[in-house]
Amino acid sequence: MTKHYFNGISTVAYQGIDSTDPLSFRWYRHDKKLLGKTMAEHLKFAVCYWHTFCWTGTDPFGGDTFIRPWFNDTDPMRAARNKADAAFELYRILGVPYFTFHDRDIAPEGDTLAESNANVRQIGELFADKMQATGMKLLWGTANLFSHRRYMAGAATNPDPQVFAYAAGQVKNVLELTHELKGSNYVLWGGREGYETLLNTDMKRELQQLGRFINMVVEHKHKIGFKGTVLIEPKPCEPTRHQYDFDVASVYAFLKSFGLEDEVKINIEQNHAILAGHSFEHEIALAQALGVFGSIDMNRGDYLCGWDTDQFPDSLGEVTMALYTLLKGGGFDTGGLNFDAKIRRQSLDPEDLVYAHVGAIDLCAHALIIAARMIEDKLLSDFVAARYSGWHQPENASILEGKATLADLSDKVINAKLDPQPVSGRQEFLENLVNRYF
Repeated sequence: MTKHYFNGISTVAYQGIDSTDPLSFRWYRHDKKLLGKTMAEHLKFAVCYWHTFCWTGTDPFGGDTFIRPWFNDTDPMRAARNKADAAFELYRILGVPYFTFHDRDIAPEGDTLAESNANVRQIGELFADKMQATGMKLLWGTANLFSHRRYMAGAATNPDPQVFAYAAGQVKNVLELTHELKGSNYVLWGGREGYETLLNTDMKRELQQLGRFINMVVEHKHKIGFKGTVLIEPKPCEPTRHQYDFDVASVYAFLKSFGLEDEVKINIEQNHAILAGHSFEHEIALAQALGVFGSIDMNRGDYLCGWDTDQFPDSLGEVTMALYTLLKGGGFDTGGLNFDAKIRRQSLDPEDLVYAHVGAIDLCAHALIIAARMIEDKLLSDFVAARYSGWHQPENASILEGKATLADLSDKVINAKLDPQPVSGRQEFLENLVNRYF
């Protein structure tokens, strides 16, 4: 008999902006069209496996607070199957199209890598059946190369080649499973690919190791015929003092150094962007400008806490600007919007997972509606176009085409006695304009 873990909550439905039902969508209507696509096609929502079904509520100062019914089995593989049942029940309730996972989220570690990989494969077969029955899709899979003590000095960047090889064995297994489950992407999160002190670190060697590792992933992707995108997720620090994948700019520099810029894209998380000293939309826009934008983890941090709190989004303004930037750049290709977020450790009940996702989905839908209006109205884009209009004049466009030298430009200014005057950037006017949309 199939267990039910969410107290019989039925599928969450769209009821319109006047709805007072907390388990309804006021803004998200999956088939509503905006800018030629449905909301579902624009947003491509995914529920993450780890924070949602694995987190026990522990933090650095306290132990477990969640007593999940799907944890209650002494057999680790039976517990893993119970967890999968709970996951697909929540996916059905929310009506989301995608999910994401690490290998250690879905199956327990065995005594050997072969046993661990076999455990993952067993649950992968269960996923395949459930995906076939429900129509759920995999946004991305990944290997956990950071939790086990063997990875305390990194995985690909570890000073021990045996750890490097072990990590390769994990990634091979999950990459192949992701391919078999028709996943859209494969993510590499360098959880401990960084250093604590340069006193014991050979940075050049570690970067070379990381470059070779990711090249091997790309090589194997092509060997098995995986058509999805390989993604790297930047994070500036925590757990290590300094991560090699600090932000979009540093990841792009790394990709260029190892010939990977045409093979690997970037998965951007809001809170990681903030920890790196950037805004979410900055990181999205930079990745788009550099041609390496891939996907999004939609969560937030707490501005009073300088660490990665992984909270569900709650700011309409921040999410709107992120989605406006996303839409300006053409939206998602293989990527999507993954809720890499945790409910708070005092939110004890499984139903709290439903409330959190419903609110976040609806917030993003509301933000999408506003962002689409901003795109359609063209007030912002027309202002920006006018601001740079001088570059469209043939004599100025030729500068960027390499048809003018430094001396040519110097002579032009001197001979014509040019004295360019600054023009207002109208920042306050534009900020007022954006606020009118709310």
